[in-house]
Amino acid sequence: MWQCTSDLTTNRAYQGFVGRTNELDTLRGVLATAGPRVVHVYGITGIGKTALLDILAAEAEDAGASVIRLDCRHIEPTEPGFLHALGVAIGDGGSGVDTLVERLGLLGPTVLLALDTYEVFRLLDTWLRQVFVPLLPDNVRIVFFSRQRPLDVWFSAPGWGRLVQSVPVQPLSPTEAQTLLNLHGIQEEDAASLIRAAHGHPLALKLAATASRENHARSWPQETVLQHAVDELSRMFLADVEDSASRHVLEGAVVLRRVTVSLLQALFPELDPQDAYERLRRLPFVDGMHDGLIIHEAVRDPLARSLHASDPSRYLDYRRSAWRQLVSESQFAASDDLWRYTADMLYLIENPVVREAFFPTVTTLHSVEAAQPQDDEALTGIVRAHDGRQASELLLQWWRRMPQAFSIVRGATGEVEGLYCKLRSDQVEPSWLLNDPVTAQWYSHLEQSPMRSGEVALFCRRWLSLNEGDSPSEIQAAIWLDLKRSYMELRPGLRRVYLTATDLGAYQQVAQRLGFEVLGGWEVELDGLCYPSAVLDFGPASVDGWLAELAAAELGIKRDPALLDVEARQLMLAEGSVALTPLEFGVMRYLVEHQGKAVSRRELLQHVWGTRYQGGSNVVDAIVRTLRRKLGSQSARIETLTGVGYRLR
Repeated sequence: MWQCTSDLTTNRAYQGFVGRTNELDTLRGVLATAGPRVVHVYGITGIGKTALLDILAAEAEDAGASVIRLDCRHIEPTEPGFLHALGVAIGDGGSGVDTLVERLGLLGPTVLLALDTYEVFRLLDTWLRQVFVPLLPDNVRIVFFSRQRPLDVWFSAPGWGRLVQSVPVQPLSPTEAQTLLNLHGIQEEDAASLIRAAHGHPLALKLAATASRENHARSWPQETVLQHAVDELSRMFLADVEDSASRHVLEGAVVLRRVTVSLLQALFPELDPQDAYERLRRLPFVDGMHDGLIIHEAVRDPLARSLHASDPSRYLDYRRSAWRQLVSESQFAASDDLWRYTADMLYLIENPVVREAFFPTVTTLHSVEAAQPQDDEALTGIVRAHDGRQASELLLQWWRRMPQAFSIVRGATGEVEGLYCKLRSDQVEPSWLLNDPVTAQWYSHLEQSPMRSGEVALFCRRWLSLNEGDSPSEIQAAIWLDLKRSYMELRPGLRRVYLTATDLGAYQQVAQRLGFEVLGGWEVELDGLCYPSAVLDFGPASVDGWLAELAAAELGIKRDPALLDVEARQLMLAEGSVALTPLEFGVMRYLVEHQGKAVSRRELLQHVWGTRYQGGSNVVDAIVRTLRRKLGSQSARIETLTGVGYRLR
């Protein structure tokens, strides 16, 4: 049986910890032989979920269990991203899911796998529920800590029953709040107003205690909702930071998802960045991670809103400086680090359409999962209810040929409420594409505007809701969220997304903000209905380049004019356009796509001339000389790197 440690005061995890008796009792049971296999702990930001995890981990380790903690904020929300992070944590990086699961089974009689800040992992929820968790051996218990309550399908899966449990984290009681304030030096006679202001929210209580010690003549927010109280307390805390340099750095750093020394240097060039970093690290609501600092969002968000309202110009300048630094660093980021820059860039984008697409703040009641043979009747019924005979047969033909391309959407009770079909250009027979009038149009467009070797197009052939068809709905929103998982999995090879809908106009505003372009003249008529198409071209830098461009547009950053017109195969110079030969275009395109990076002659020979070319590298030098002549006043942008090759500045 699971035993609690006898002396709570001996572990640092318990210092400042108050209450949570019911929650802890449930969590202690997770490691009992007959306890639940999966536990979801959820509650609003700052309510104390991570503190509960600290206690659980400490007690598990004291009892001899192996504890593996993963912070989802720092993991790419894809299957490879998760497996890599888990492999690194257990010393078996680079292995597949079966090998890692086997390794977990060998770590000891009891293994606790805890995923913190799980709300940012919603893109991977279905895979974890359907594939990873069922594979876990009996000695492993997995606990999710999230702001959002778990989907109902976690509890309705056949055979799971009591194996899955949820633990909502509630505010502290008045007595517990009093105890916490006492620990922070607030006497009982001074605590009543603070308790009312903080609504039992632990982080709010700590902020109020700190501010109260600095200034007792305080008018605390009264009779307000919790979020407003936390906002007010955060601003009060900032006002009470006596060190003006720390306050200045904190005000700017709130525009960042992850604070690093280099980002602080970009935001505050007049300051010593390492000193600024250390000042932030000492603040009570800042967590130090291996790749930077995280300001607790319950404090960060209200301070960011306050700065935006009081000094919008400075707020914008900070975000622009951060954008420039992130773009510069991401060009040289290793593949393992790329997700951090993607997430950092996403945080700079305040467009709710983009932010919500990757990090939804609203808990959906629907789950998207791979369609199975037993879903045939429900899937066929939805298709035929909304599409005519010809359109239905075309879509169901894809179902018969490539069932793995279909996903279904389940409601809260497990019934099928929607579906969608997505195809990859590198995994589908061209003859099958040509047999469907819609995908045949996309195939023709790809032939007219070809992609580079190795690039992939994603075809979203159809999405349908049981009640709304292809019109905007909660079903469609769940489908589009699942598509973002495909975006992450396929980058940096994903170049384009094609889609169609009879109600495409209903998405016009959102689609335009995301960069989709309606393909005029490529419409298809089926059963008397028009099926227009739209395409999103991410550009040569794939999803990350697309996000950087979205952020630049939102921040009003004007990018340098394009040097190369890919469609026209011309140089775009101030003096006018200059035509290029096929080889000149190939070399220039490769240099542009790797701008700022060293490119070897061997790379150029391989990607421009082809792997079978047997000639010498002097042909590269000859093409570069002609390119420099055509570039004229900009010829110096192609630099020669002795012994290496070339670099486009």
